[in-house]
Amino acid sequence: MIERSPAIASNETGSRAALEAMIRFENVDKRYPGGITALQNVSLRIDKGELVVIAGPSGAGKSTLLNLMAAIEHPSAGRVCVNGEVLQDLRARSLPYLRRQFGLVFQDHRLLFDRNVFDNVALPLRIALFSRGDIPQRVRAALDKVGLLGRERTMPIALSGGEQQRLCIARAIVHRPAILLADEPTGNLDPDYAVTIADLFKSFNQVGVTVVMATHDRAVIDRLQPRVLRLRDGQILEQSA
Repeated sequence: MIERSPAIASNETGSRAALEAMIRFENVDKRYPGGITALQNVSLRIDKGELVVIAGPSGAGKSTLLNLMAAIEHPSAGRVCVNGEVLQDLRARSLPYLRRQFGLVFQDHRLLFDRNVFDNVALPLRIALFSRGDIPQRVRAALDKVGLLGRERTMPIALSGGEQQRLCIARAIVHRPAILLADEPTGNLDPDYAVTIADLFKSFNQVGVTVVMATHDRAVIDRLQPRVLRLRDGQILEQSA
């Protein structure tokens, strides 16, 4: 048997790791007008299939970090890479295609209250020009995953807070994204519903979706047992294994 040298083995491991990196930050700063610094010298990597929680108090920079990952905002300095693409180098017309890799669950829901459950979930598919025949099946599959199948014609205002959050998750996963980003998805929920939502994210991760969640909910972190990135004052203080 031919043994590989440690140097060759190390290089191969490094190459595999580079290929598996979904998201990478390199010395990223984010400053807003008025001299507000949201992130400072942040470097991190998130590999394919990981379950990662960004933890920290309000104002630590968690939402900004997620917005940079999804190219909703752009860094003031440093580089943000997704699947090997440097986001700052992409042309504006390429960004919608990049964002299709992501499912986004926002802290404020951003539901359309003049449209029913079905139409809220179908919206990303219509924007992405999915075929009309494919949309109903995908919508119902997403609603089934979050426990809302049979509520297609219900208006969002008639749903409880927890059901509205599950509707947001169905909309985020309906196009079967590779990466799911969630900003404080359990922030306004009672503990039982928070556990339900946490379990949903874990189930998506178990089928291969890379999940990144911002939260300061200790119970959710304990439930998920993720890799944790701890933020404070725009800086990463700790990255757990």
